[in-house]
Order: sequence, then structure tokens, then C-alpha cells
Amino acid sequence: MVKRDEASSGNHHLKRQLGLRDLVLTQILCVVGSAWVGVAAGLGRAQTLTWIAAMLVFYVPMAGSVIALNRIMPLEGGLYVWAREAFGELGGFLTAWNIGVYGVAVTATILYATPTELSYLIGPRAAWLPENHAASLAIITLIVAAITFASVRGLEWGKWIHNIGGAAMVIVFAGLIVLPTWALVRHVPVHWTPFSIALPHADLRTMALFGQMIFGALCGLEYIAILAGESRQPAEAIGKSVWIASPVICAMFILGTGSVVALVPQGSIDFIAPIPQTMRAALGNTGIGNLFAMAAIVLVEMRLLGAASFIFTGASRLPMAAGWDHLVPEWFTRMHPRWRTPANSIYFAAGSVLLLVVLANAGVHAQEAFQLLSNASETHYEVAYLAMFAVPLAGSAVLRKSLPAWLKWTSLVGFCATCFSLLISAYPFVTVVDARSYAAKILGTILLSNLVAVCFYKMRSRAAAARTASAGQAGVATDESPLDPLASAEAAPEP
Repeated sequence: MVKRDEASSGNHHLKRQLGLRDLVLTQILCVVGSAWVGVAAGLGRAQTLTWIAAMLVFYVPMAGSVIALNRIMPLEGGLYVWAREAFGELGGFLTAWNIGVYGVAVTATILYATPTELSYLIGPRAAWLPENHAASLAIITLIVAAITFASVRGLEWGKWIHNIGGAAMVIVFAGLIVLPTWALVRHVPVHWTPFSIALPHADLRTMALFGQMIFGALCGLEYIAILAGESRQPAEAIGKSVWIASPVICAMFILGTGSVVALVPQGSIDFIAPIPQTMRAALGNTGIGNLFAMAAIVLVEMRLLGAASFIFTGASRLPMAAGWDHLVPEWFTRMHPRWRTPANSIYFAAGSVLLLVVLANAGVHAQEAFQLLSNASETHYEVAYLAMFAVPLAGSAVLRKSLPAWLKWTSLVGFCATCFSLLISAYPFVTVVDARSYAAKILGTILLSNLVAVCFYKMRSRAAAARTASAGQAGVATDESPLDPLASAEAAPEP
């Protein structure tokens, strides 16, 4: 169905490094974020019902779309390729743009949380670290340099960073889930009801938290499809990874949130680093409990680095795929001569991450900057997901006929859920300096960004049309010159 020229599909010799194990661990790594159990814990005992509702209206439709679309288009670029085939070049370009902005912004978001996680690891004497912009920026710059080197080196190394990060997240969540049991054994007073069913309060804050959980917590299954060209048997393996990882992901979210609710007062939850906070609350700051807490925080840090590396890798592959289709300059497609990775695209993404972190630190507190980065990235990703859910609803007729009938109905539910999350994303659920300014930054960013993308696409299309016209005129002149000796004689210089 999808046809690319020979140069775009075969001659770059992408190495198929990713097997089923790698894909499953990477799915867990990409979807399960450490902060979201804190967000959901803000709902108290209503978290279980809220998680189930979010999974039904968003996660299930997302999983169905990824399995169905990847089965017929298992190509490097993932959702970008699906949107391009469904809606044409402009639709594909805007989808790649929004995913790319998301990849860069969410990498910055993940790395921005690192100083806060380190402050928990070190203890109370490092409480100043998250608000010290110079120290935080130095730490983040070193991590970006390391991630950039690993990305240039390729998935031969990168997949192990991702696998270790995914395994670390499974281990730390297993520890988080058993914390209330440990507390009960130690006769610590806790009220642990992980499967309690309670209705959330009907107010704007609850809607905002639910909207954040629908998309922010559960998105990401399709991201691994960007690396389909570097996966072994991607048509089957990526779908299998969704089936295997999904029940694990759902259990981690529900049971992990239950532990945070049991151990941390609802009004004191740290939305940036709830897992280290919960570890400290249950295990204390001294003795063997402190050692376990520090080990858990180290594992969270490993997950953060793995997730940043993976998302950064995906963001660097999109310009390459779009360049193969001549939608961005060829400069982005140039491969490293030894490791066959898009080095120019990787360096560009690294510079963009650092720039975004610097801008996010301008005049705001740590939690507000973190939430601003997170929401700005999510709004772009939500636009890309709207395109994915729209494929079986409004894509090309040929493509829609090749998709199963049930996908239309699940995609409609997913489309509506994503719209709701997009509309609610401008509501801050942490204390901010100016709520109106915050909302304006979120909504203005998505509009301005996509306007820039449309202008870039139009300018590049006009330039390409002009080059084609010039080449055609030159060809006509060359063809006509031998047939017009009089014109040639008039054009020749006099002796």
C-alpha cells in the first residue's frame, strides 16, 4: 500500500536491532511515567474508578489503532507514515511536526525532573537543588550530551539503555506496590484500599486531573512504531508487544497509585516525584529503610534516563523519514558513515532540548515550569493522536477499506477522549504564578507551532515547484537549441 522510492526504503541499511523483549520493555518504559501515580492519587479513593474509565475511553482505542495500523504499514516513521498515507503530504508533515515537537519537549520535561529526583536521593540538605537554575541546567546538559552520544551510536547500544530503564520501572513499581504491606507489618498506621471504588468530586479540578490521566498517563504505545524499520518482523512483533505490555501497564498504574494514596496525605503529594516521596514517607530517612528508599530513587533515575533516550531517539528518526519523502531538507537524512544513524537530526534535536529547558526556566518556579513543559508537549502529541484516530474515520478510501470495521468505532471513542484531554490541558493542577498566562502559553504554543509548520511546508512546496519549473524550462531550451540554427548563430559572439 505504502510505496517509497528505492533510496528511502532500502539504501540506508537500517539495522533491525529490536526484538520482542526489547519492544515489550520499551512499551512499559514509554507509557509508565513515575509522576502519574501522584496525579491520580490527587483523586484519593476515586483513583481506581478513574483509572478504569480512562483506560476504557483511551487506552483500549489506542491499542486497537496501533495494532491495526502497524499491521498494514510497519514502516520506519510509524504514525507519520500512517497519516501521510491517509491524508497526504501536508497531513503527514503536520503529524511528524507535532510528534517531533512532543519528542523534544517531553525529553526536556523528563530531564527537568532529574534535579528533583536527585534532591530526594541526597536528602533534605539538597532541597535547594530543583530551584537552583544554574545547578539544574549543568546536570541536564551533561545528561543531554550522554544521550546524544548514545543516539548517534545507534540502537545496538540504545536498546540496552531502554531495556534497563523499562526493567528498572517494573522493579520500582513492584516495590511501590508492596510498600503498604511492609508498613502494615511494621505497624505503621495506613489505610490501604487499592481496589476501593468511590466516585470523584464533580468539579473543574477533577475534570482536569481526569483529562491529564486520559492522555498524559496512558499515551505512547504507538511511539515504538517510529522504529519499525529497525525492528525484527515489525508487523507481528509490535502488535504482540502491545498485548503483552498492556495488562502489566494497567496493573502498575492502579496498584501503584493505591500505595501513594495510602502513604502520602492528599494535600501534600509532589506531582513531580511522587514515588521517591512515598518511599521516604514509608521507609524514613535513616537505617535500612533509607537504603531501600535510595535504591528505589536510583531505579527511578535509570527509568528517566532510559525514557529520555528512547523518546529522543524517536524524535531524531522522524526528520529522517520525512526527508526520505522530500518533506524536509536532505540534510536531516545524512547518516553517520560508521553507525548509520541520522547524526545531523540527532544534533539538531539535542540543541532544541537544551534551548527548551533554558526557556522553561525563565521566571517560573520548578513545578510550574515542569507542568508547562509537560502540557506543551502533550498538546502537540494530542494533535498527532487526533490524526491517528481520524485515519479510519476520514482517511483515504483505499486505506479505510483495508482496516477492520470495529476500528472505526474504537477510533471515534479515542478521538473524543483526546479532544477532551486537549481542551482541558490548559488547566494547571499545581499552583502557578499566573493561571491565565499559563493557559495562554499552552494554547498559544500549539497554535503558533502548527502555523509555523504550515508556513514551512508551503514555502518548501513553492521552492520545489519553482525548481521543477526551472528544470523543465532548461530541458525545453536544451531540446530546442539544435533545431534552431538561426537562434544559435544570433546568440554566438562575433569574432
